[in-house]
Amino acid sequence: MTDLTTLLEVGGPLAALGGGAAYTRARHPGLYWSTVGLPISTARLLGSYGSVMDACGLTVAPSRLRVLAVKATTNREVRPVPPRRGLIRPTSTGLRIRLRLAPGQEPADVAASAERLRHAWGVHAVYVTTIKPGVVELRLVGFDVLRRVRMPRKVGGGYLSIPVALREDAMPFVRDYRTIPHQLTLGATLSGKSMYLRHLITGLAPQQVALVGIDCKRGVELAPFAARLSALATDPEQAAELLPVLVKEMEDRYDLIKARQGIAPDTPDEEITSDIWGLPEHQRPTPIVLFVDEVAELFLTATKKDEERRDEMVTQLIRLAQLGRAAGIYLEVCGQRFGAELGKGATMLRAQLTGRVCHRVNDEASAKMALGDIAPEAVMAACAIAPEQPGLAVAGDTSGGWSRIRTSYLSLSDAAEICRESAHLVPDLPALQPFRPAVPVRPVEVPAPVVKPRPVTD
Repeated sequence: MTDLTTLLEVGGPLAALGGGAAYTRARHPGLYWSTVGLPISTARLLGSYGSVMDACGLTVAPSRLRVLAVKATTNREVRPVPPRRGLIRPTSTGLRIRLRLAPGQEPADVAASAERLRHAWGVHAVYVTTIKPGVVELRLVGFDVLRRVRMPRKVGGGYLSIPVALREDAMPFVRDYRTIPHQLTLGATLSGKSMYLRHLITGLAPQQVALVGIDCKRGVELAPFAARLSALATDPEQAAELLPVLVKEMEDRYDLIKARQGIAPDTPDEEITSDIWGLPEHQRPTPIVLFVDEVAELFLTATKKDEERRDEMVTQLIRLAQLGRAAGIYLEVCGQRFGAELGKGATMLRAQLTGRVCHRVNDEASAKMALGDIAPEAVMAACAIAPEQPGLAVAGDTSGGWSRIRTSYLSLSDAAEICRESAHLVPDLPALQPFRPAVPVRPVEVPAPVVKPRPVTD
């Protein structure tokens, strides 16, 4: 009986502690990392740093001065030298540590051993970033941050720069229109493409920018944000009328820029500009972001007349993609599939879209359309996205870099409310006024009287 009591007294708390740790790791990975994972991984890193670096081939032969100093002061064996380690900086999702590379090493050597370092130190992933020549930063991620997305408290952002998702290295994915003016977003039904679009619109809504939408699904995607939109086309006929207006607005802005360039010869160089951002603030026109949802609907035709209209719209979209950046006009093109089979001009338009975001697609060919020409190795990552992970995507650009990202959940009602609260920020653009969507007036709830009225009797 005494042995049973002792077993219960000792084993009971241990079982409860183990069960609580397992539950916390499954349901609250951030809390588990801060309390359990962080101390364990730090101890592993400090205790095995030299041997792990040696096993990964990241050590070099010591200098002659070091060899002489070791032999003169001790009888220890002279061992290879690993990269010099900086301070370990814990974060809410992992660890950060800077390494000063030894002579003869390069960042690619460390990046090639990232998978080995992950297993050696018991973390979810290891990412390598070059800080400056000879210095790299290891970003250790303790758990899968994309399983339950929680954006960091401090995220980068600014004018025309919106954090819309979380990257797999626990850093925010920022959509910066000044750096990447045009983007193509592909994704099958229920892949999270609409959620990504909501985050973009709600991020731009509080800023001084004109939002224009082309939604050929009768407006079901963009109509809830009508309060913040400067223009909305809900079918190809309306889009054929809206696109020439945008092209004319772009040409007028180029005329404004050229007029600014034709100033006196003695004007300082810093006052001469080739885009709207060099204009004085009081002369600078408001930037325009054009959202095109289901771009394939603009290419589909049934009659000869539809083909002529299609060719005109595609030509205007290509002109906006080629020349719109300097005029402050940016494109956000979305669809389920976007390739040469859509018709004339599709490939040329896609080539102008610098940024690429590919959600789950129905076939490998669709992923190749989005990422094959900029980051071929990202195609398989896009094809591996499971249907049970909506919002997960692969983001890349023409520089060849890519990463997995995932957007957090944002309900349609919350996104529409943000747009309604920002309705007063809709800029005054007379050319777009005929296309301004009608905003339904919400009924005003009249509170019931506190005192019930009584009829007046004689």
